[in-house]
Amino acid sequence: MLLYLFITCVPFFLFLKSLSLKPLPPWASEMRLLSTWFWKYLSFFNKSQLTNKKKKQIHIFSSLFLSQNMSLKRKTNLSSKVENVEEMGQMSFLDLPELVLDCILERLPPEALCSMAGVCTSMRERCMSDRLWEKHMKLKWGSLIGQAAYREWQWHIASKNDMGNLKQGKQRGLMRILSLGWPFSWIVRSKVDDITSKQRSTLPVDSIMAWYLALETGNFFFPAQVYNRENGHVGFMLSCYDAQVSYDPRTDTFQARYPPHGRRAVAVETGVPWERLRAPPVETPPHDLHLSDCLHELCPGDHIEIQWRRNKEFPYGWWYGVVGHLESCDGNENYCRCHDSDTVVLDFNQYTPGSRWRHTTVSRKDHREEGNEADGFYGGIRKLNKEEEISTWKKIWPAETLD
Repeated sequence: MLLYLFITCVPFFLFLKSLSLKPLPPWASEMRLLSTWFWKYLSFFNKSQLTNKKKKQIHIFSSLFLSQNMSLKRKTNLSSKVENVEEMGQMSFLDLPELVLDCILERLPPEALCSMAGVCTSMRERCMSDRLWEKHMKLKWGSLIGQAAYREWQWHIASKNDMGNLKQGKQRGLMRILSLGWPFSWIVRSKVDDITSKQRSTLPVDSIMAWYLALETGNFFFPAQVYNRENGHVGFMLSCYDAQVSYDPRTDTFQARYPPHGRRAVAVETGVPWERLRAPPVETPPHDLHLSDCLHELCPGDHIEIQWRRNKEFPYGWWYGVVGHLESCDGNENYCRCHDSDTVVLDFNQYTPGSRWRHTTVSRKDHREEGNEADGFYGGIRKLNKEEEISTWKKIWPAETLD
């Protein structure tokens, strides 16, 4: 009997020993812990007291157990994949050659450049480059941004810098006061942390990217000129007046603030479309007389713009007209000598024949401001040499002849 027992048990113990020598997979220890945890909490339920509600709880609990087990397996697989990627040394976006990186960034729209600037410090420096933003500035804002708008932006930058220096001076004074009652090391540390955080979160005000974003968000008013101001008011048809404008990104239109006329308050017009705006063609302020430099070359048929204002308190607006013929001339090109006369006739054909606004004359030799309180005052003249300017005036020609 003992011999039979010995023969039966020895192979069984040898089999168990061989099993213990094999290494367990990495998830085995986790399964042991999870199984212990599972049966520990499951033991709280008494079989004799298992109601339908508790059966549902056990079902939910077992589902939770299985989902946690699966998540552990996924994490193990994911960590192994990450290790494999690191061992393989795959190339990142920043490892691309400089020329390739520049070509990619040059083709990104402004929105994508702003997103890429938030990736890391290196991409931030690249995406804020003035070279990249010059193209976007010229493409969208080139037709509206002139020298006057650029000067306005420079003044805006200077005022911000002055405000920053003033704040720094106040902060230094506050630091001297606080240093009397607080530990110096704590004050210095908080000051350095504050400066570092500001450098990370703020954009250089003198960058083209900052200027573009200020225009795009409507936070910056700049000088421009508006055709047919105040929604095409009949008294301003075929004219162009100076204004301070800002962009409205929600409607893709502009708000225009016109300078006061006499005792009138500042007029504000909203919803101004792109086609009614232009950059000021000359740097003459709206209340100053433009010095005409084209009077001696004007001939019948030339397209011109002339300054006009209601009275001395009003700013000038630019009005479209055409050089006409003298009354003594029949308009025959072979016999016309109007270009030799000291008098230049200006026709405003948007008005009906016989209207007092239809014609005016100016002196070719000594023209300054001419007119009176009844008919207004005519100022400087500029000749239109670009077909684009002429076609713009023709596009906004009134549907009906004005009286």
